[in-house]
Amino acid sequence: MGRPIDISEIKALTFDVFGTVVDWRSSIIRELREFGISQGTVIDWAGFADKWRAGYAPSMDMVRKGELPWTDIDTLHRMVLDRLLEEYNFTDMSEDEIEHLNNAWHRLTPWPDSVQGLERMRTSYTAATLSNGNVSLLVDLSKYGGLTWDCVLSSELAGHYKPDKEVYLTAAGLLGLSPEQMMMVAAHTDDLEAAKELEFATAYVSRPLEFGQGGTNDEYEDMPFDIIARDFNDLARKLGV
Repeated sequence: MGRPIDISEIKALTFDVFGTVVDWRSSIIRELREFGISQGTVIDWAGFADKWRAGYAPSMDMVRKGELPWTDIDTLHRMVLDRLLEEYNFTDMSEDEIEHLNNAWHRLTPWPDSVQGLERMRTSYTAATLSNGNVSLLVDLSKYGGLTWDCVLSSELAGHYKPDKEVYLTAAGLLGLSPEQMMMVAAHTDDLEAAKELEFATAYVSRPLEFGQGGTNDEYEDMPFDIIARDFNDLARKLGV
């Protein structure tokens, strides 16, 4: 089970972003529907969004395995999008139109509790992103959603993608802290398990609607993490703020 948590040791909270802080799926479906209106086309935009997201992990793993050189998330998203536009026969689009659509990932809406809960936690802890999104994406996303961070940290700074250990250790090093002084916050068990292996404290936040109504997410009960929270306000309460 690892070491018992001592809340007084924790100095910084690092947050996964896609799915944990922001509702990527509803936001991408919204953007795709707007795109569909501009194209005069109606298709299963939810299915398109799910396919776009489904291409994220495999393309990222190609970088992790050395099959691609370091490639940021914006570029990986574009690679997947280009394939989908061809699959769905959107062949008469300008580069500006495609780039605007790809930048939908810079315009994701936070979950309803994210802004308030984050502000509460920042009163007592350093709060930083720790996302596979590139820095420019995370800055735009934070400004768009009204999210305030003490620091924007990205896998890009380590030249690795989560769950590679270098990402978590780089974050701790940049903040001048030991892993034992860090807490990883995420809605995904693989992210938390990787951080836990490095002696980070861990907090699981439930986001049951990440994949939509009837979608699947990680199980909520009996998780081996230090804190299990319903949302960011519940997490803030459990952290004593």
